[in-house]
Amino acid sequence: MEQQQYKMRSKSRSNNNNHLCNLFEDEETSTAHNIPPPPRMISFKSQPPQIISYDHRHDNLLYSPSRSSTPLPPPSPDSPWTLSPHHTPSPSLLHHCIASLHRHDGIIFSIAASKGLVFTGSDSSRVRAWRQPDCTERGCFKSTSGEVRSILARGNMLFTSHKDRKVRVWNITAAPENFQAKKLTNLPRNRSIFKFPSGGGGRRRNNRHKDCISCMAYNHAEGLLYTGSYDRTVKVWRISDSRCVDSIAAHDDHINAVVVNQDDGCVFTCSSDGSVKIWRRVYGQSSHTLTMTLKFQPSPVNALAISPSPPNSCFLYSGSSDGFINFWEKEKMSGRYNHGGFLQGHRFSVLCLVAIEKLLFSGSEDTTIRVWRREEGSCFHECMAVLDAHRGPVKCLAATLEIEKVVVMGFLVYSSGLDQTFKVWRIKVLPPPEEKSNHHHRQPIEPIDTTHHDLKITECEMSPVLSPSWVEKKLQGGDNTNPFH
Repeated sequence: MEQQQYKMRSKSRSNNNNHLCNLFEDEETSTAHNIPPPPRMISFKSQPPQIISYDHRHDNLLYSPSRSSTPLPPPSPDSPWTLSPHHTPSPSLLHHCIASLHRHDGIIFSIAASKGLVFTGSDSSRVRAWRQPDCTERGCFKSTSGEVRSILARGNMLFTSHKDRKVRVWNITAAPENFQAKKLTNLPRNRSIFKFPSGGGGRRRNNRHKDCISCMAYNHAEGLLYTGSYDRTVKVWRISDSRCVDSIAAHDDHINAVVVNQDDGCVFTCSSDGSVKIWRRVYGQSSHTLTMTLKFQPSPVNALAISPSPPNSCFLYSGSSDGFINFWEKEKMSGRYNHGGFLQGHRFSVLCLVAIEKLLFSGSEDTTIRVWRREEGSCFHECMAVLDAHRGPVKCLAATLEIEKVVVMGFLVYSSGLDQTFKVWRIKVLPPPEEKSNHHHRQPIEPIDTTHHDLKITECEMSPVLSPSWVEKKLQGGDNTNPFH
Protein backbone atom coordinates (compact mmCIF):
# COMPACT_ATOMS: atom_id res chain seq x y z
CA MET A 1 0.00 0.00 0.00
CA GLU A 2 2.87 2.37 0.84
CA GLN A 3 4.46 1.72 -2.56
CA GLN A 4 1.19 2.63 -4.27
CA GLN A 5 0.98 5.87 -2.29
CA TYR A 6 4.56 6.76 -3.23
CA LYS A 7 3.76 6.09 -6.90
CA MET A 8 0.70 8.28 -6.64
CA ARG A 9 2.67 11.14 -5.13
CA SER A 10 5.37 10.72 -7.78
CA LYS A 11 2.73 10.90 -10.46
CA SER A 12 1.35 14.14 -8.99
CA ARG A 13 4.86 15.61 -8.98
CA SER A 14 5.41 14.79 -12.65
CA ASN A 15 2.37 16.71 -13.86
CA ASN A 16 2.92 20.30 -12.84
CA ASN A 17 -0.22 21.69 -14.44
CA ASN A 18 -2.60 18.93 -13.42
CA HIS A 19 -5.91 20.38 -12.20
CA LEU A 20 -6.22 18.86 -8.72
CA CYS A 21 -9.69 19.94 -7.66
CA ASN A 22 -11.14 16.90 -5.97
CA LEU A 23 -12.64 16.04 -2.65
CA PHE A 24 -10.26 15.20 0.14
CA GLU A 25 -11.27 13.21 3.15
CA ASP A 26 -8.68 12.43 5.80
CA GLU A 27 -9.09 11.22 9.34
CA GLU A 28 -5.98 12.94 10.61
CA THR A 29 -5.55 16.56 11.54
CA SER A 30 -3.30 18.66 9.35
CA THR A 31 0.35 18.96 10.28
CA ALA A 32 3.29 20.99 9.07
CA HIS A 33 5.57 19.54 6.43
CA ASN A 34 9.15 20.22 5.58
CA ILE A 35 8.72 21.57 2.05
CA PRO A 36 11.81 23.23 0.57
CA PRO A 37 11.25 26.97 0.40
CA PRO A 38 10.34 28.01 -3.16
CA PRO A 39 12.22 30.79 -4.92
CA ARG A 40 11.29 34.40 -4.32
CA MET A 41 8.90 35.58 -7.02
CA ILE A 42 8.00 38.98 -8.41
CA SER A 43 5.64 40.08 -11.15
CA PHE A 44 6.52 39.60 -14.80
CA LYS A 45 5.24 41.31 -17.93
CA SER A 46 6.47 38.76 -20.42
CA GLN A 47 5.08 35.32 -21.19
CA PRO A 48 5.34 32.79 -18.33
CA PRO A 49 8.87 31.38 -18.25
CA GLN A 50 9.71 27.71 -18.16
CA ILE A 51 10.55 26.16 -14.79
CA ILE A 52 14.30 25.95 -14.26
CA SER A 53 16.63 25.04 -11.43
CA TYR A 54 17.55 27.53 -8.74
CA ASP A 55 19.96 27.76 -5.89
CA HIS A 56 17.93 28.96 -2.93
CA ARG A 57 20.96 30.68 -1.41
CA HIS A 58 20.89 33.18 -4.28
CA ASP A 59 17.17 33.80 -4.56
CA ASN A 60 17.51 37.44 -3.57
CA LEU A 61 20.02 38.12 -6.32
CA LEU A 62 17.85 36.41 -8.89
CA TYR A 63 14.49 37.94 -8.09
CA SER A 64 14.69 41.05 -6.00
CA PRO A 65 16.70 44.21 -5.49
CA SER A 66 19.83 43.76 -3.41
CA ARG A 67 19.31 44.58 0.23
CA SER A 68 21.22 44.46 3.44
CA SER A 69 23.05 41.20 4.01
CA THR A 70 22.68 41.44 7.79
CA PRO A 71 20.10 38.78 8.77
CA LEU A 72 17.43 39.36 11.35
CA PRO A 73 17.88 37.44 14.59
CA PRO A 74 15.76 34.28 14.52
CA PRO A 75 12.91 33.89 17.02
CA SER A 76 13.78 32.28 20.32
CA PRO A 77 13.30 28.50 20.61
CA ASP A 78 10.20 29.04 22.75
CA SER A 79 8.60 31.53 20.34
CA PRO A 80 5.57 30.35 18.34
CA TRP A 81 6.51 32.68 15.50
CA THR A 82 8.00 31.43 12.25
CA LEU A 83 10.29 33.66 10.23
CA SER A 84 9.47 34.00 6.56
CA PRO A 85 11.29 31.21 4.67
CA HIS A 86 12.88 33.78 2.36
CA HIS A 87 16.35 34.88 3.34
CA THR A 88 15.82 38.55 2.54
CA PRO A 89 15.77 40.39 5.90
CA SER A 90 13.82 43.45 4.73
CA PRO A 91 10.92 43.57 4.51
CA SER A 92 10.26 40.45 6.54
CA LEU A 93 7.19 38.70 7.78
CA LEU A 94 6.46 36.68 10.89
CA HIS A 95 3.61 34.21 10.99
CA HIS A 96 2.29 31.41 13.10
CA CYS A 97 -0.85 29.31 13.32
CA ILE A 98 -2.79 30.22 16.46
CA ALA A 99 -5.70 27.78 16.00
CA SER A 100 -6.40 24.64 14.01
CA LEU A 101 -9.76 22.90 14.08
CA HIS A 102 -10.61 19.61 12.45
CA ARG A 103 -14.22 19.24 11.32
CA HIS A 104 -16.26 16.06 11.40
CA ASP A 105 -19.51 17.43 9.96
CA GLY A 106 -18.46 18.41 6.46
CA ILE A 107 -16.00 20.36 4.34
CA ILE A 108 -15.96 24.15 4.72
CA PHE A 109 -16.96 25.85 1.47
CA SER A 110 -16.82 29.48 2.58
CA ILE A 111 -15.54 31.88 5.26
CA ALA A 112 -16.60 35.43 6.12
CA ALA A 113 -15.43 37.78 8.89
CA SER A 114 -17.24 40.77 10.38
CA LYS A 115 -17.39 42.67 13.68
CA GLY A 116 -15.22 40.31 15.71
CA LEU A 117 -16.83 37.12 14.38
CA VAL A 118 -15.86 34.58 11.75
CA PHE A 119 -18.56 32.57 9.98
CA THR A 120 -18.01 29.24 8.24
CA GLY A 121 -20.38 27.40 5.92
CA SER A 122 -20.04 23.74 5.06
CA ASP A 123 -21.75 20.89 3.25
CA SER A 124 -23.40 19.94 6.54
CA SER A 125 -25.89 22.84 6.03
CA ARG A 126 -24.66 24.44 9.30
CA VAL A 127 -23.33 27.95 9.68
CA ARG A 128 -21.03 28.36 12.67
CA ALA A 129 -19.90 31.59 14.29
CA TRP A 130 -16.45 31.81 15.91
CA ARG A 131 -14.95 34.56 18.01
CA GLN A 132 -11.86 36.29 16.66
CA PRO A 133 -9.06 35.43 16.99
CA ASP A 134 -9.08 32.37 19.26
CA CYS A 135 -11.93 30.65 17.37
CA THR A 136 -14.09 30.00 20.41
CA GLU A 137 -17.45 28.90 19.05
CA ARG A 138 -20.15 31.51 19.70
CA GLY A 139 -23.08 29.81 18.08
CA CYS A 140 -24.46 27.71 15.29
CA PHE A 141 -27.58 27.77 13.17
CA LYS A 142 -28.80 25.38 10.52
CA SER A 143 -30.88 25.80 7.42
CA THR A 144 -33.05 23.03 6.04
CA SER A 145 -32.04 24.00 2.51
CA GLY A 146 -28.82 22.01 2.23
CA GLU A 147 -25.12 22.83 2.07
CA VAL A 148 -23.87 26.40 2.41
CA ARG A 149 -21.94 27.25 -0.74
CA SER A 150 -20.97 30.88 -0.04
CA ILE A 151 -21.14 33.38 2.82
CA LEU A 152 -20.99 37.16 2.81
CA ALA A 153 -20.96 39.32 5.96
CA ARG A 154 -21.83 43.01 6.06
CA GLY A 155 -22.24 44.63 9.47
CA ASN A 156 -24.99 42.77 11.32
CA MET A 157 -26.27 41.18 8.11
CA LEU A 158 -25.17 37.78 6.90
CA PHE A 159 -25.93 36.38 3.44
CA THR A 160 -25.77 32.63 2.82
CA SER A 161 -26.39 30.69 -0.40
CA HIS A 162 -27.70 27.15 -0.28
CA LYS A 163 -28.21 24.02 -2.30
CA ASP A 164 -31.75 25.05 -3.23
CA ARG A 165 -30.24 27.95 -5.27
CA LYS A 166 -31.61 30.59 -2.90
CA VAL A 167 -29.99 33.20 -0.66
CA ARG A 168 -30.93 33.63 2.99
CA VAL A 169 -30.51 37.00 4.69
CA TRP A 170 -29.86 36.86 8.45
CA ASN A 171 -29.64 39.43 11.20
CA ILE A 172 -26.86 38.57 13.63
CA THR A 173 -26.93 39.57 17.29
CA ALA A 174 -23.70 38.78 19.09
CA ALA A 175 -24.04 40.00 22.66
CA PRO A 176 -21.36 38.86 25.14
CA GLU A 177 -23.63 36.21 26.61
CA ASN A 178 -26.03 35.69 23.75
CA PHE A 179 -25.78 34.80 20.07
CA GLN A 180 -28.80 34.89 17.82
CA ALA A 181 -29.33 34.55 14.08
CA LYS A 182 -32.74 35.64 12.83
CA LYS A 183 -33.71 35.01 9.22
CA LEU A 184 -35.03 38.17 7.56
CA THR A 185 -35.92 36.97 4.07
CA ASN A 186 -35.15 34.67 1.17
CA LEU A 187 -33.87 35.73 -2.24
CA PRO A 188 -36.03 35.21 -4.18
CA ARG A 189 -38.87 35.41 -1.70
CA ASN A 190 -41.14 32.43 -1.25
CA ARG A 191 -44.17 32.62 -3.48
CA SER A 192 -47.46 33.01 -1.67
CA ILE A 193 -50.13 30.46 -2.50
CA PHE A 194 -52.70 33.27 -2.45
CA LYS A 195 -50.86 35.50 -4.92
CA PHE A 196 -51.67 35.01 -8.60
CA PRO A 197 -49.85 36.33 -11.66
CA SER A 198 -51.03 39.73 -12.80
CA GLY A 199 -51.39 41.17 -16.27
CA GLY A 200 -54.05 38.96 -17.82
CA GLY A 201 -52.82 35.61 -16.62
CA GLY A 202 -49.24 35.97 -17.82
CA ARG A 203 -46.54 33.72 -16.40
CA ARG A 204 -44.88 34.87 -13.22
CA ARG A 205 -41.16 35.55 -13.66
CA ASN A 206 -38.88 33.09 -11.86
CA ASN A 207 -35.78 34.85 -10.53
CA ARG A 208 -34.18 31.80 -8.97
CA HIS A 209 -30.81 30.63 -10.30
CA LYS A 210 -30.87 27.39 -12.28
CA ASP A 211 -27.69 26.06 -10.71
CA CYS A 212 -25.85 26.53 -7.42
CA ILE A 213 -24.81 30.02 -6.32
CA SER A 214 -21.02 29.98 -6.15
CA CYS A 215 -20.22 33.56 -5.07
CA MET A 216 -21.67 36.82 -3.77
CA ALA A 217 -20.65 40.48 -3.51
CA TYR A 218 -22.33 43.51 -1.95
CA ASN A 219 -22.42 47.13 -3.09
CA HIS A 220 -22.47 49.08 0.17
CA ALA A 221 -23.58 52.43 -1.23
CA GLU A 222 -26.44 51.12 -3.39
CA GLY A 223 -27.57 48.26 -1.15
CA LEU A 224 -27.28 45.76 -4.01
CA LEU A 225 -26.34 42.11 -3.66
CA TYR A 226 -24.71 40.36 -6.64
CA THR A 227 -24.92 36.57 -6.91
CA GLY A 228 -22.89 34.54 -9.40
CA SER A 229 -23.92 31.02 -10.34
CA TYR A 230 -22.83 27.96 -12.26
CA ASP A 231 -25.79 28.70 -14.54
CA ARG A 232 -23.50 31.39 -16.10
CA THR A 233 -25.61 34.32 -14.91
CA VAL A 234 -25.25 37.11 -12.37
CA LYS A 235 -28.37 38.34 -10.61
CA VAL A 236 -28.69 41.69 -8.85
CA TRP A 237 -30.86 41.95 -5.73
CA ARG A 238 -32.08 45.11 -4.04
CA ILE A 239 -31.98 44.31 -0.34
CA SER A 240 -34.44 47.02 0.72
CA ASP A 241 -37.38 45.21 -0.91
CA SER A 242 -35.81 41.78 -1.68
CA ARG A 243 -36.38 42.19 -5.42
CA CYS A 244 -34.26 41.00 -8.32
CA VAL A 245 -33.59 44.14 -10.36
CA ASP A 246 -31.34 42.67 -13.05
CA SER A 247 -30.21 39.34 -14.47
CA ILE A 248 -27.03 39.25 -16.56
CA ALA A 249 -26.02 36.47 -18.96
CA ALA A 250 -22.40 37.07 -18.03
CA HIS A 251 -20.21 34.18 -19.20
CA ASP A 252 -20.00 31.04 -21.33
CA ASP A 253 -19.14 28.78 -18.39
CA HIS A 254 -19.43 28.57 -14.60
CA ILE A 255 -19.05 31.87 -12.75
CA ASN A 256 -16.55 31.36 -9.94
CA ALA A 257 -16.16 34.80 -8.31
CA VAL A 258 -17.68 38.28 -8.24
CA VAL A 259 -16.29 41.39 -6.53
CA VAL A 260 -17.38 45.04 -6.35
CA ASN A 261 -15.17 48.11 -6.36
CA GLN A 262 -16.78 50.15 -3.58
CA ASP A 263 -15.24 53.39 -4.88
CA ASP A 264 -16.97 53.47 -8.28
CA GLY A 265 -19.47 50.59 -8.18
CA CYS A 266 -17.82 48.55 -10.94
CA VAL A 267 -18.58 44.82 -10.79
CA PHE A 268 -15.98 42.19 -11.74
CA THR A 269 -16.80 38.59 -12.62
CA CYS A 270 -14.62 35.63 -13.57
CA SER A 271 -15.45 32.29 -15.06
CA SER A 272 -14.18 28.90 -16.09
CA ASP A 273 -14.28 30.22 -19.66
CA GLY A 274 -10.97 31.97 -18.86
CA SER A 275 -12.23 35.55 -18.87
CA VAL A 276 -12.63 38.39 -16.39
CA LYS A 277 -15.37 40.90 -17.20
CA ILE A 278 -16.08 44.39 -15.90
CA TRP A 279 -19.68 45.59 -15.58
CA ARG A 280 -21.08 48.99 -14.78
CA ARG A 281 -24.57 49.97 -13.74
CA VAL A 282 -26.37 52.17 -16.26
CA TYR A 283 -26.90 55.62 -14.74
CA GLY A 284 -30.41 56.01 -13.34
CA GLN A 285 -31.36 52.41 -14.17
CA SER A 286 -31.16 48.96 -12.63
CA SER A 287 -29.56 47.31 -15.66
CA HIS A 288 -25.83 46.73 -16.11
CA THR A 289 -23.65 46.95 -19.19
CA LEU A 290 -20.36 45.25 -20.10
CA THR A 291 -17.51 47.76 -20.25
CA MET A 292 -14.43 45.56 -20.69
CA THR A 293 -13.35 41.92 -21.05
CA LEU A 294 -9.97 40.93 -19.66
CA LYS A 295 -8.72 37.65 -21.09
CA PHE A 296 -5.03 36.99 -20.72
CA GLN A 297 -4.91 33.20 -20.37
CA PRO A 298 -6.97 30.24 -21.57
CA SER A 299 -7.08 28.62 -18.13
CA PRO A 300 -10.22 28.81 -15.99
CA VAL A 301 -10.23 31.78 -13.61
CA ASN A 302 -11.18 30.68 -10.10
CA ALA A 303 -10.79 33.73 -7.87
CA LEU A 304 -10.78 37.54 -7.84
CA ALA A 305 -9.61 40.19 -5.38
CA ILE A 306 -9.49 43.96 -5.55
CA SER A 307 -7.05 46.18 -3.69
CA PRO A 308 -7.62 49.97 -3.55
CA SER A 309 -4.66 52.17 -4.38
CA PRO A 310 -5.50 55.78 -3.40
CA PRO A 311 -6.11 58.13 -4.93
CA ASN A 312 -8.59 57.00 -7.60
CA SER A 313 -6.88 53.77 -8.52
CA CYS A 314 -6.94 50.09 -7.64
CA PHE A 315 -5.42 46.72 -8.51
CA LEU A 316 -7.46 43.76 -9.71
CA TYR A 317 -6.09 40.25 -9.14
CA SER A 318 -7.26 37.00 -10.73
CA GLY A 319 -6.15 33.48 -9.82
CA SER A 320 -6.36 30.78 -12.46
CA SER A 321 -5.94 27.05 -12.87
CA ASP A 322 -2.48 27.38 -14.42
CA GLY A 323 -1.13 28.55 -11.06
CA PHE A 324 -0.61 32.18 -12.07
CA ILE A 325 -2.06 35.32 -10.52
CA ASN A 326 -2.62 38.02 -13.14
CA PHE A 327 -3.14 41.61 -12.08
CA TRP A 328 -4.41 44.79 -13.69
CA GLU A 329 -3.95 48.40 -12.61
CA LYS A 330 -6.68 50.98 -13.08
CA GLU A 331 -5.61 54.19 -14.80
CA LYS A 332 -6.46 57.20 -12.67
CA MET A 333 -7.66 59.39 -15.51
CA SER A 334 -9.36 57.06 -18.01
CA GLY A 335 -10.45 54.33 -15.61
CA ARG A 336 -9.12 51.69 -17.99
CA TYR A 337 -7.55 48.53 -16.56
CA ASN A 338 -4.09 47.74 -17.94
CA HIS A 339 -2.44 44.37 -17.49
CA GLY A 340 0.50 44.84 -15.14
CA GLY A 341 1.95 41.33 -15.11
CA PHE A 342 1.52 38.10 -13.22
CA LEU A 343 2.71 36.51 -10.00
CA GLN A 344 4.31 33.10 -10.33
CA GLY A 345 4.90 30.66 -7.52
CA HIS A 346 2.00 28.28 -6.99
CA ARG A 347 2.45 24.84 -8.44
CA PHE A 348 -1.20 24.02 -9.03
CA SER A 349 -4.46 25.95 -9.40
CA VAL A 350 -5.06 29.14 -7.45
CA LEU A 351 -8.45 28.63 -5.79
CA CYS A 352 -8.91 31.70 -3.59
CA LEU A 353 -7.60 35.24 -3.16
CA VAL A 354 -8.06 37.93 -0.53
CA ALA A 355 -6.51 41.41 -0.52
CA ILE A 356 -6.12 43.66 2.50
CA GLU A 357 -4.04 46.82 2.70
CA LYS A 358 -1.01 46.17 0.43
CA LEU A 359 -0.99 42.42 1.06
CA LEU A 360 -2.46 39.69 -1.11
CA PHE A 361 -3.10 36.18 0.20
CA SER A 362 -3.50 33.32 -2.28
CA GLY A 363 -4.62 29.77 -1.55
CA SER A 364 -3.89 26.94 -3.93
CA GLU A 365 -4.35 23.29 -4.72
CA ASP A 366 -0.69 22.84 -3.85
CA THR A 367 -1.86 23.08 -0.17
CA THR A 368 0.01 26.35 0.49
CA ILE A 369 -0.91 29.96 1.18
CA ARG A 370 1.35 32.62 -0.28
CA VAL A 371 1.67 36.13 1.09
CA TRP A 372 2.43 38.80 -1.52
CA ARG A 373 3.22 42.46 -0.92
CA ARG A 374 2.77 45.28 -3.43
CA GLU A 375 5.27 48.08 -3.26
CA GLU A 376 3.86 51.56 -2.79
CA GLY A 377 3.57 53.52 -6.00
CA SER A 378 4.58 50.71 -8.35
CA CYS A 379 3.56 47.35 -9.82
CA PHE A 380 6.40 45.57 -8.06
CA HIS A 381 5.23 42.54 -6.02
CA GLU A 382 7.21 40.18 -3.87
CA CYS A 383 6.36 36.90 -2.20
CA MET A 384 7.02 37.44 1.49
CA ALA A 385 6.14 34.00 2.83
CA VAL A 386 4.80 30.58 1.94
CA LEU A 387 2.61 28.99 4.58
CA ASP A 388 2.48 25.20 4.59
CA ALA A 389 -1.17 25.44 5.40
CA HIS A 390 -3.10 22.23 4.79
CA ARG A 391 -2.86 18.64 3.63
CA GLY A 392 -5.36 19.24 0.86
CA PRO A 393 -6.24 22.11 -1.50
CA VAL A 394 -6.89 25.46 0.21
CA LYS A 395 -10.52 26.15 -0.67
CA CYS A 396 -11.22 29.57 0.86
CA LEU A 397 -9.59 32.46 2.71
CA ALA A 398 -10.62 35.50 4.74
CA ALA A 399 -8.46 38.21 6.31
CA THR A 400 -8.95 41.03 8.81
CA LEU A 401 -6.81 43.60 10.57
CA GLU A 402 -5.85 42.76 14.13
CA ILE A 403 -6.42 45.91 16.15
CA GLU A 404 -5.69 46.47 19.84
CA LYS A 405 -6.60 49.82 21.40
CA VAL A 406 -6.88 51.54 18.01
CA VAL A 407 -3.42 50.27 17.01
CA VAL A 408 -3.02 47.90 14.08
CA MET A 409 -0.97 44.96 15.37
CA GLY A 410 -1.01 42.84 12.24
CA PHE A 411 -3.32 40.61 10.23
CA LEU A 412 -5.50 37.61 10.99
CA VAL A 413 -5.93 35.14 8.14
CA TYR A 414 -8.53 32.37 8.19
CA SER A 415 -8.16 29.38 5.88
CA SER A 416 -9.97 26.13 5.19
CA GLY A 417 -9.02 23.24 2.98
CA LEU A 418 -10.45 20.05 1.60
CA ASP A 419 -8.66 18.25 4.44
CA GLN A 420 -11.61 19.35 6.64
CA THR A 421 -9.47 21.70 8.73
CA PHE A 422 -10.04 25.35 9.64
CA LYS A 423 -6.99 27.38 10.64
CA VAL A 424 -6.22 30.85 11.95
CA TRP A 425 -2.91 32.57 11.20
CA ARG A 426 -1.41 35.65 12.82
CA ILE A 427 0.70 37.68 10.40
CA LYS A 428 3.09 40.51 11.28
CA VAL A 429 5.08 42.51 8.75
CA LEU A 430 8.32 43.89 10.13
CA PRO A 431 9.33 47.39 9.00
CA PRO A 432 12.47 47.65 6.87
CA PRO A 433 15.66 49.12 8.32
CA GLU A 434 15.86 52.90 8.06
CA GLU A 435 18.88 52.83 5.85
CA LYS A 436 17.02 50.68 3.33
CA SER A 437 13.60 52.29 3.56
CA ASN A 438 14.11 54.38 0.41
CA HIS A 439 13.11 52.04 -2.43
CA HIS A 440 14.31 54.46 -5.10
CA HIS A 441 17.98 53.74 -4.35
CA ARG A 442 18.16 50.19 -5.56
CA GLN A 443 21.42 48.57 -6.49
CA PRO A 444 21.61 46.76 -9.82
CA ILE A 445 21.33 43.00 -9.71
CA GLU A 446 24.67 41.40 -10.35
CA PRO A 447 24.75 38.31 -12.55
CA ILE A 448 25.58 35.01 -10.90
CA ASP A 449 28.47 32.97 -12.20
CA THR A 450 27.09 29.45 -12.30
CA THR A 451 30.53 28.02 -13.04
CA HIS A 452 31.82 28.90 -9.56
CA HIS A 453 32.76 25.80 -7.65
CA ASP A 454 30.85 26.91 -4.52
CA LEU A 455 27.58 27.35 -6.40
CA LYS A 456 25.56 24.16 -6.66
CA ILE A 457 22.40 24.31 -8.75
CA THR A 458 19.72 22.21 -7.10
CA GLU A 459 16.38 21.39 -8.63
CA CYS A 460 13.42 22.98 -6.90
CA GLU A 461 10.95 20.46 -5.48
CA MET A 462 7.84 20.99 -7.58
CA SER A 463 5.29 19.01 -5.57
CA PRO A 464 3.95 19.53 -2.07
CA VAL A 465 3.51 16.82 0.54
CA LEU A 466 -0.06 15.78 -0.17
CA SER A 467 -2.12 13.44 1.91
CA PRO A 468 -1.88 9.93 0.37
CA SER A 469 -5.63 9.37 0.70
CA TRP A 470 -6.36 12.67 -1.09
CA VAL A 471 -4.02 11.74 -3.95
CA GLU A 472 -5.63 8.31 -4.15
CA LYS A 473 -9.09 9.86 -4.47
CA LYS A 474 -7.79 12.22 -7.15
CA LEU A 475 -6.33 9.40 -9.24
CA GLN A 476 -9.38 7.21 -8.83
CA GLY A 477 -11.83 9.99 -9.63
CA GLY A 478 -9.93 11.41 -12.61
CA ASP A 479 -10.63 14.86 -13.95
CA ASN A 480 -14.39 14.38 -13.99
CA THR A 481 -14.78 14.57 -10.22
CA ASN A 482 -15.17 18.13 -9.06
CA PRO A 483 -15.65 18.79 -5.32
CA PHE A 484 -16.99 22.29 -5.99
CA HIS A 485 -20.17 21.04 -7.74
